[in-house]
Amino acid sequence: MSRKTNVMTLQSGRKAVAAGAVHVPAPGEGKRGEQGYLGYLLRQAHAAVRLTMERTLADLGVTSPQFAVLTMLNAYPGLSGADVARLTFLTPQTVGVIIRNLERDGAIAMTPHPVHGRIQQWTLTPRGATLLKACRQRVLELEKRLARNLDSKAETTIRRWLSGIAAELKED
Repeated sequence: MSRKTNVMTLQSGRKAVAAGAVHVPAPGEGKRGEQGYLGYLLRQAHAAVRLTMERTLADLGVTSPQFAVLTMLNAYPGLSGADVARLTFLTPQTVGVIIRNLERDGAIAMTPHPVHGRIQQWTLTPRGATLLKACRQRVLELEKRLARNLDSKAETTIRRWLSGIAAELKED
């Protein structure tokens, strides 16, 4: 793949790469492949998964960050916005917008904390649970696609490795 500015169209209609053009490697090539830094490869994989997830959920009107919020509220009902932000790796401001939108759409509801009145706790509504179920079906198909070339032992090893990275680096 070459930069667009370095591609010329010849009179014959064929495209030619201008002298001095830089080859930009595709995913899996060069430093975007096995020669790349692990951190970069993790980020590249995350970006590919997120884009695919965004496209998969688009017609449901759900973004990848909204799916993460719904998932965490389903797993841990009663979380505060700050807790949701920490669990989803989103900023508190972003979570605030997501929560307002999900509440407006009737997917989540707020209840005051029983002891600390200023803390708002969020839970899924039946509408939110139904929406999450529809999203999950699609995301599980993506998960199957991600693991399709792995046997169960390799998948377990990768899951352990990825969660271990997070656990080990959490203090940094």
